[in-house]
Amino acid sequence: MTPSIAIFGEMLWDMLPSGKQPGGAPMNVAIHMKNFGINPSFISRVGTDDLGVELTDYLHRQGLSTDYVQVGETHLTGIVKVNLTDKTEVTYKIVQPVAWDYIQADKKTADLVENTDVFLYGSLSARNPQTRETLYQLLELAKLKIFDVNLRPPHYDRPTVEHLIQYADIVKMNEHELSIVAGWFGILPDPETQMKFLKDRFDLKMICVTLGSEGAIVLDSDGFTSHGGYAVEVQDTIGSGDSFLAMFLKQILSGAPVSEALKNACAVGALVATHQGATPLISEYELEKFLNN
Repeated sequence: MTPSIAIFGEMLWDMLPSGKQPGGAPMNVAIHMKNFGINPSFISRVGTDDLGVELTDYLHRQGLSTDYVQVGETHLTGIVKVNLTDKTEVTYKIVQPVAWDYIQADKKTADLVENTDVFLYGSLSARNPQTRETLYQLLELAKLKIFDVNLRPPHYDRPTVEHLIQYADIVKMNEHELSIVAGWFGILPDPETQMKFLKDRFDLKMICVTLGSEGAIVLDSDGFTSHGGYAVEVQDTIGSGDSFLAMFLKQILSGAPVSEALKNACAVGALVATHQGATPLISEYELEKFLNN
């Protein structure tokens, strides 16, 4: 039986040259999990504006509950201006302040987290004191805590990121984020050395580092496991890491070996990169066909 999952953080619109697309790493992960047969609870906040209504309607169409999506009157729904000049290295201008900077602590949300098996959170939503304080309160209640590091300059600082890692049982980041975080401690730029240091320093159960087109590497109590990734024709990489995380967690939480989880997660991440936008529907048939080829 798959554990129950609560996901916390930003929901927004990615403003692409081709038009707007729903986005925000936590929401992307939630949608991909839903597509993979898991039904997570999602905690976030939108404004009362048309963009907020459209975004909650979108979640409903994806089959996700909006019971824990707060609606505020004082701030607009989040938007991000996306630069796709380099398809493999997308850059973002993240508008602030917006609604998800003001997620409130309330009994309903606290009860949810306290009674859920897994709590997934990111670093971007902690950029503002209000949402950061709410996140800290929920982390005190959470059971298995999974931290999706998402360093978007200038929306992070070392003390906050370190604090969020200290709460975590499992951490996922990309190779650039690994270099930044390990660099704070003066650890030489060798991924395995850096991962081992962070796992020991923060007493992590597992650390997973994505390597773009080169796949991913995991360190847990059994040592290192890696997968070399898959070569595909990239449309854009928006949401690839989020889909990777959704599939990786689905596999790990259901008891699959790390090697199997990495193989499937890398395949899903590659498939998402062949589409435009963050949350294309990747069917089991498409995944199986891709893996067989």
